[in-house]
Amino acid sequence: MSQLVVKGLLRLNGETKVQGSKNSVLPILASTILCGGESIIHNCPMLSDVKATVNILRYLGCKVEIFGNTVVCDSSGLSGNFIPDSLMREMRSSIIFLGALIARTNSAEMCFPGGCEIGLRPIDIHLKSLESLGVRIEDDHGLFRCSAEDGLYGAKIALSFPSVGATENIMICACSAEGTTVITNAAREPEICDLAEFLNKCGAEISGAGESTIVIEGSKKLHGAVHTVIPDRIAAATLLSCCAVSGGRITLTDVIPSHLGAVLSILEECGCDIDSYGGNIIMQSPPRLNAPKIVRTMPYPGFPTDTQPLIMSVSAKSRGTALFIENIFENRYQHINGLLRMGANIKVQDRTAVVQGVSYLHGAKVSATDLRGAASLVTAALGAEGNTFIDGVKYLDRGYENFESTLSSLGANIVRTQC
Repeated sequence: MSQLVVKGLLRLNGETKVQGSKNSVLPILASTILCGGESIIHNCPMLSDVKATVNILRYLGCKVEIFGNTVVCDSSGLSGNFIPDSLMREMRSSIIFLGALIARTNSAEMCFPGGCEIGLRPIDIHLKSLESLGVRIEDDHGLFRCSAEDGLYGAKIALSFPSVGATENIMICACSAEGTTVITNAAREPEICDLAEFLNKCGAEISGAGESTIVIEGSKKLHGAVHTVIPDRIAAATLLSCCAVSGGRITLTDVIPSHLGAVLSILEECGCDIDSYGGNIIMQSPPRLNAPKIVRTMPYPGFPTDTQPLIMSVSAKSRGTALFIENIFENRYQHINGLLRMGANIKVQDRTAVVQGVSYLHGAKVSATDLRGAASLVTAALGAEGNTFIDGVKYLDRGYENFESTLSSLGANIVRTQC
């Protein structure tokens, strides 16, 4: 089993490129199934979740080749519509294949997806929405058998919550539906826009992506396309948080600052000096941070739940008290146990956490249980005295490409060892 050993209190300094977006590349790769030909996807981060997605594509009969950060997928040889349990359970995002397979073959069979256990992420919104498009779904103890024997047809779908995954599944599936599909209360994340851009390059007709209402004109015959994935806003927020706790100064390149508005605002409240221009962000952190007053997670463009654990680590060593309200996932505070072992002062009740900043954190042996929680423990370790030993490295590999190498290039002392 691998672990990270992090020596704290070293200032980060330098320049680094932000990786491609994990949350964009997964639905884009899944949607290549619709094309029936070759698609070329650039700026793909080499993550365990990407490898899991590629394994599913290959299992279904697609030809997939990887050249550095470019993935070439030819789906003309698609030969199945069933994804086995062993592949589905590798990641939560595997549910996106449901809409893609139905759109291509009018049927699909798969089990409930896996992924990090950060709370309930029900797929009932996905299933209800696909039923509106004409899909018949049988749930056989967690094995979903889906068919659209009479074809798919457009519908007006009002989401009860602006679910990113459900919005993506509807968009993908509706490309093959007869007529017009209108999604209201749609997710507005940049990753939704990226998927729409790729699908439109493939011949789809999608408008309104990035707004609360998305319109898909269906029955479009799609073809392969060349696309470059947007930068990963959560990876960028992670590097900025790591810099903040270290009192350092870094420059991020190949980033879209407007995607990070809520995060940059909180970091500025903490006392960081931030300048952005073009595709760059420069941040200088003060010697001692101020705690943000309130951090409330919300759907985009609000403060993202994926960065809540990171800012909590920033707040743990700040001056003052921060109030965190987690509105998205009920189990997104699992990283707190590790922070407490490092000397943080945090009180939790239901979905609210009160963080009283302390003057110093100390190294400890801690364990990560999810992707962003693992990143938050690394963030805290960079601002702690002594060495911190972090188990659960596999979670980091789900969402960060060469994470420790990137931090090391900025001056961190972080190594991966076997334990």
